[in-house]
Amino acid sequence: MGKATGFLEYKRKEDGCIDSLQRIEGFEEFHAHADAEERRCQAARCMDCGVPLCQSAMKLKGMVVGCPLHNLIPEWNDAVYEGHDSHALLRLLKTNPFPEFTGRVCPALCEKTCMNGLNDEPVTIRDNELFIIEEAYRKGRMTPIIPEVRSGKKVAVAGSGPSGLAAAWTLNRRGHSVTVYERDDRIGGLLTYGIPNMKLDKQAVRRRVDLMEKEGVRFITGADVGKNLDAAKLTAENDAVILCCGAKKARALNAEGMDGVTGIRNAVDFLKEVTAGLLDGGISAGLTKQVKNRHVVVVGGGDTGNDCIGTVIRLGAKSVTALEMMPKPPENRTADNPWPEWPRILRTDYGHEEAVAKYGRDPRVFETTVKEVISDKGRIKAVKTVRVRFINGRPEEQEGSEETLKCDLLLIAAGFVGTEDYLPSAMGVTLNERGVVRTEDLDRYATNVPGVFAAGDMHRGQSLVVWAIAEGKSCAAEVDAYLMGYTNL
Repeated sequence: MGKATGFLEYKRKEDGCIDSLQRIEGFEEFHAHADAEERRCQAARCMDCGVPLCQSAMKLKGMVVGCPLHNLIPEWNDAVYEGHDSHALLRLLKTNPFPEFTGRVCPALCEKTCMNGLNDEPVTIRDNELFIIEEAYRKGRMTPIIPEVRSGKKVAVAGSGPSGLAAAWTLNRRGHSVTVYERDDRIGGLLTYGIPNMKLDKQAVRRRVDLMEKEGVRFITGADVGKNLDAAKLTAENDAVILCCGAKKARALNAEGMDGVTGIRNAVDFLKEVTAGLLDGGISAGLTKQVKNRHVVVVGGGDTGNDCIGTVIRLGAKSVTALEMMPKPPENRTADNPWPEWPRILRTDYGHEEAVAKYGRDPRVFETTVKEVISDKGRIKAVKTVRVRFINGRPEEQEGSEETLKCDLLLIAAGFVGTEDYLPSAMGVTLNERGVVRTEDLDRYATNVPGVFAAGDMHRGQSLVVWAIAEGKSCAAEVDAYLMGYTNL
């Protein structure tokens, strides 16, 4: 806990954001961090609640509440309040290897179960977490920890997203020799190419990768297992292989008139191209031309859709409309969604805020999808939308509800249907009905091929960064037991 009466004395104060109209001028990270004094006041709000649900990760009505990493939240909040920043760091890193990532992009499952949230506002757990790790980097506390003894076992990790990095970090600390293979030209997976720079500055990713390299983890880019890297050779040269390649097979948009039409793009590919341009010295004129002064329609209301909104605004879109098939959520909890369940309410993310600031309206249109693409000489010029209602769990079009929207660029962010097929096929592992790698159950990571394991989105389907990290750590423990006959992880 923090200060016994802190929750009565201090009101919640989050880290701020740079003003919307100011931040859309570039792709710099928009977080504005509070100073140490304010963070200590916020940590003081952590009360002696007795049962800290924030670190529980328990299931309620089929949804997990609390932190999947079981972070020791009351402990490090107390340490921050007392000014014991070094101790806070030790307790934070005990469970979370990458708080610089979760402190920026996690939706803070922990805060939704904070006891303060029952009658007031929860503790700023995520912001406190980010303060701890950034202070540690700033003050030189994040130094390499190199294993004194090596096991002689070799592990290959395919994929360098959060689950791959977490598995590699954990197994390297255990003393195994780990090599991470990444098909892209940079390490980080979705941390690098899936999350825009304004949410997660890529220097934070590079900083961590550099530290892991000094600790002994080996990284190889441009290595695509199942294509330019032979899967059989990989398994033959290692004692274990972990597959952490995500679930990036995009859900198709079933609309008429799409075949052969330019100006329709998969959202993830679009976001990757923008980030790659930024990292390579500047976004290309060709990519900018696709968006600048254009009418953009985004299909999909999740994080990827929101990231597309923020991105096209920065690239100078004339307008942006976001279509969401699901009904508009309520603004406040309903009676059947009490604390500490995950609040199923309307959330306005950074992209939505920026659209309101620039265009004067919320870009979201609920219960609507694209029915037809209208093109001219092979290029999209408009979309015909239709309202939908869910009846017995299935969407049905509402007759007479069609509308036509100007559209020069259509970005499809309608979700994902599993992992790409070629790597599982090359490795000989089977997929389940959800299109991800099959294991005995969700809490096990061994595949049908001895010595081959899977973790992260490739194992559980598209999820959160914090879940990917948790999966990487848990998978590493199972791999360690496989290699050594026991595990102390």
